[in-house]
Amino acid sequence: MTLPPKPKSRPDRVSLWQYMKLFRADILSAQPAKLYRAWMAEFKTPFFRSYLINDHSLIKRVLNERPDDFPKSDRIGAGLRPLLGNSVFLTNGDVWKRQRRIIDPAFEGGRLRDTFPAIWAAGEAAVARMAPHATNTPFEIEPETSHAAADVIFRTLFSIPIENEIASEVFDKFKSYQRTQPILNLAAFVPGPSWMPRFFRKDTKESATAIRKLITQLTQDRLDDIQSGNVPDDLATKIMTTADPETGEKFDVEEMVDQVAIFFLAGHETSASALAWTLYLLAMYPEWQDKIAEEAAEMTSEFSQLSTLKHTRDVFREALRLYPPVPMMVRETTRPETFRGRSVKPGAQVVVSPWHLHRQSRLWDNPDAFDPARWGTENGKTCQREAYLPFSAGPRVCTGAGFAMIEGVVLLAQLVRAYRFEIVEGRVPVPVAHLTVRSEDGIWLRFVPR
Repeated sequence: MTLPPKPKSRPDRVSLWQYMKLFRADILSAQPAKLYRAWMAEFKTPFFRSYLINDHSLIKRVLNERPDDFPKSDRIGAGLRPLLGNSVFLTNGDVWKRQRRIIDPAFEGGRLRDTFPAIWAAGEAAVARMAPHATNTPFEIEPETSHAAADVIFRTLFSIPIENEIASEVFDKFKSYQRTQPILNLAAFVPGPSWMPRFFRKDTKESATAIRKLITQLTQDRLDDIQSGNVPDDLATKIMTTADPETGEKFDVEEMVDQVAIFFLAGHETSASALAWTLYLLAMYPEWQDKIAEEAAEMTSEFSQLSTLKHTRDVFREALRLYPPVPMMVRETTRPETFRGRSVKPGAQVVVSPWHLHRQSRLWDNPDAFDPARWGTENGKTCQREAYLPFSAGPRVCTGAGFAMIEGVVLLAQLVRAYRFEIVEGRVPVPVAHLTVRSEDGIWLRFVPR
């Protein structure tokens, strides 16, 4: 059986300089194959120690039991600050807790039901946009999934479609940002104070500045509408009118811009990645595509219909296992620790890698295989509890996890109901990690109307 594409691993031993080059280009192929089996691995550099953990008890300690003792490391986040500022994705401690107290109510169950019509409308728009390309000729699908995911964000956050002038400009600027933003910059390897130069590329900084200026305009306009009383009941309104239950404070404009930036980055970039890889997997395995098409044939725009999309949900869950959009999460120790009998000093980097955990050969049955039916097996149920982290876990679990699952299932069902997708011979996508797990040369498919 042909397995889904997986990047080649590096040799076990490379120099620090080689590793830095590999890591900056792609963090997946920069890792040795032993990480798919190891419970823990230690990496040494002149500047810091790093520990990748696949041990469930360690992951539980770091993410669930003692998250305050393992704050997010700024080695990765430093490269994103020009765009994300002081967003909830990058903060720690009391600042982060305050931000989550304001943001989380917008993504509660009842609120997710309210976003369903906007997600459905974005899916219908994606189906219509793709119609001229449904000619059985090779088509790069990633730009379209990016377009659809960005449309969802603008419709649910600000009640505007992607065709809105400002929304369209943000989307265009973000494409430029994606092309110039590496996963790491100098700060990831060389520690230093906040004033230390980070050597961002000029075009990366310019794109980030332009995006934030446009988001500021949207945010200020919404604040003005809230004050006038003429405002839609969407996610932006909910977040901007929610007061911290402990302090009574609300987000000011700059704080809200930070949060909108991460909603767009996390909500758009990750969903686009997941949807593109899912469509490729369905092209590889047409029997599962047919199951989704049959399941989606009777689907309507009613929120209650989600419960009928079992195969679609299992397929999307399996795609998130094989191609988790965020492949690695980095925390930092704040006090002496003991990991599997090994002493770990304060300031060490702790890497939780969904990419490796989801393919851990000691945990999963046939870890590199595409098998949506695994979620009904005992092994699948156990691993889902202990070794499945597409949205992180614990208090810092992605606040939009439920939203992302609804979005992915709905868009997937709408697209597969409308079109049959097939692989393009000779165009096997190679997974690489930039901002998320994407394909090195795009994901190319053929598709025709059903």
